[in-house]
Amino acid sequence: MKLAQRLFYYLGGFAIGLILLFFFLGGKKASCDYGPSARVLKNIRIKKKTFSEQASDNMLKYQIDTVDIALLLTNGDVSFSKSNTKLDSCKIYFIEGSVKEKNISMLIENCDSIARVNVLDIIQ
Repeated sequence: MKLAQRLFYYLGGFAIGLILLFFFLGGKKASCDYGPSARVLKNIRIKKKTFSEQASDNMLKYQIDTVDIALLLTNGDVSFSKSNTKLDSCKIYFIEGSVKEKNISMLIENCDSIARVNVLDIIQ
């Protein structure tokens, strides 16, 4: 078998494999959350969230709702240098990002079954 025929068969099989892969995985919401920041944000997103009184007051003051918080937990960044991840029970994460042209920072206490937003501030 010549090299051109081998290359043709290889590329033909590769193309069929790609088409099948896109067909089976195309409709699924698969994500690649392999980085530490992405894993923390995904872990917080799937839990029930509660808000402290200070966070609720600032949400009303700056007109931020839970949809904005969910968007921040999708696109935000975790600052591990400002976080306390060495606690046994509930780790505390500092998350910052931009929503509605506002730079928001949050301090979230991430426990086993609940995530509590303790501090929510607008960064000037």
